[in-house]
Amino acid sequence: MQANGAVGAGAADPASAAGSGSPSCLTAHNGETSAGDIAHSNGLNSSNGLPGASSAEQPGLRKKKRLSQAEEDVIRLIGQHLTGLGLDQTVDLLMQESGCRLEHPSATKFRNHVMEGEWDKAENDLNELKSLVHSPHAIMACRPAAGVSVSENSSASCPTADVIRRMKFLLLQQKYLEYLEDGKVLEALQVLRCELTPLKYNTERIHVLSGYLMCSHAEDLRAKAEWEGKGTASRSKLLDKLQTYLPPSVMLPPRRLQTLLRQAVELQRDRCLYHNTKLDNNLDSVSLLIDHVCSRKQFPCFTQQVLTEHCNEVWFCKFSNDGTKLATGSKDTTVIIWQVDPDTYQLKLLKTLEGHAYGVSYLAWSPDDNYLVACGPDDCSELWLWNVQTGELRTKMSQSHEDSLTSVAWNPDGKRFVTGGQRGQFYQCDLDGNLLDSWEGVRVQCLWCLSDGKTVLASDTHQRIRGYNFEDLTDRNIVQEDHPIMSFTISRNGRLALLNVATQGVHLWDLQDRVLVRKYQGVTQGFYTIHSCFGGHNEDFIASGSEDHKVYVWHKRSELPIAELTGHTRTVNCVSWNPQIPSLMASASDDGTVRIWGPAPYVDNQEFEEECSSMDS
Repeated sequence: MQANGAVGAGAADPASAAGSGSPSCLTAHNGETSAGDIAHSNGLNSSNGLPGASSAEQPGLRKKKRLSQAEEDVIRLIGQHLTGLGLDQTVDLLMQESGCRLEHPSATKFRNHVMEGEWDKAENDLNELKSLVHSPHAIMACRPAAGVSVSENSSASCPTADVIRRMKFLLLQQKYLEYLEDGKVLEALQVLRCELTPLKYNTERIHVLSGYLMCSHAEDLRAKAEWEGKGTASRSKLLDKLQTYLPPSVMLPPRRLQTLLRQAVELQRDRCLYHNTKLDNNLDSVSLLIDHVCSRKQFPCFTQQVLTEHCNEVWFCKFSNDGTKLATGSKDTTVIIWQVDPDTYQLKLLKTLEGHAYGVSYLAWSPDDNYLVACGPDDCSELWLWNVQTGELRTKMSQSHEDSLTSVAWNPDGKRFVTGGQRGQFYQCDLDGNLLDSWEGVRVQCLWCLSDGKTVLASDTHQRIRGYNFEDLTDRNIVQEDHPIMSFTISRNGRLALLNVATQGVHLWDLQDRVLVRKYQGVTQGFYTIHSCFGGHNEDFIASGSEDHKVYVWHKRSELPIAELTGHTRTVNCVSWNPQIPSLMASASDDGTVRIWGPAPYVDNQEFEEECSSMDS
């Protein structure tokens, strides 16, 4: 009977079919077995093997269906994966029974010659592959491989001759390096002068290669060339690069099945609303048998602890950069430092810092967490700088009784900070409170220092965020809103800004492109100052307090909240996400409490789930 609609007894010679560049399922195994040999249909002989009997006359014998292109692709992918596992006989049987071809015979020959280091034969194989490179199924890799400059790859299309030249360059480069490692300097020099240089390709790389002639020993060569040395490892890497220039109908891209599976896992993780653990690209860390779903129980949606030591409204909270401490500031004029237990998610009172006459409305940890700066509300002209380790006040700064110092931000060097307020003060100071620089007439609402150590972002009373450079005294507009910006914070990479905008809610801006990315829904924001934050692994989440007594949590890419946390009884002024413990969050409220949010408590082993486990939704 006919196997998958492939070549039959009266069809054209299979060898001619094998010469085409199109991916197909052939009756012949690897394009070599003739149609008169055993047909591959679940081990049954074809009608050619049973004279006078057609498939229709044989009871129980069904005609095998013709494989679709997708089915052929899957078989080839499985075959490639099994080959990588060393199951060659299984692959032979799979290809034989399906009638498919894992790769073009010319590609197989080329692969073997490369892996065996038979460079002259591999170079000759390129001539056979030349007709297959320019294929309607080709997916050309017009990107630079190792040793190929970007300028030489700027062309949108890759002419066949140019592709072959690139492949030849990579082959000869490996040949040259192997000669050098073997101590065959004259042979290597011959390759460089008579084979690589005449290609007139990537002369910059050729100059680099020529410098390797000065290497005194093999270890020096491998180190300078960043090369694994002669053998299977470097040749496999070379083959991976060469494969990118061949259409997949001729030779599959390396480890294609693993790539597709990894992409599928990553896509599922990206779509998982509660994924809050470090990404692991190793397929061994996940199950491929079920879809990836993170349980809401692992997300910081559940009250772990309620801190009630403050005796008035709590205006601000902030975890230290190392995640081991939490600082809270209150209208009761105190700052409390709490110690975080990373195992139990419980906090205990460590120190109480007193003497802030106007209450504490803003706190900023120094980059090394040794110091903490505390600011007061609008009518506060003083700023306190505390040594967290000793609990001692290092600096109490006040330039003028008419000042309003309500916000502060540390320079990344940890030796300077900027502070300001709505009465037009904007200062840069050292740790002793000495004034280093000032900017007149800027009514500051909130501040942030960028990682470049030069630029300070400041929101002002003109509903905008501007960038100020204290070195060259230049400033520029970055964000313009239509309503007052009550507070803002910046992502770790400095790319995104999260704004709490009066009467509007929480807005996400891209600082590089200077565009509004997203407006988050649900939160109630009037003219109170509410502080939101980025959080979770990769800062994929956003959390904000609200005047409706809730904490709202969003996935960064979704405008609708994924969690609304209840428990507070008055406005939630500030939310802080622990930068080192992604499943720990704190919120401060006018109800005088600080709530610590974490995963759901485990009642028994039946309810215990590994963080971010794969499970049925």
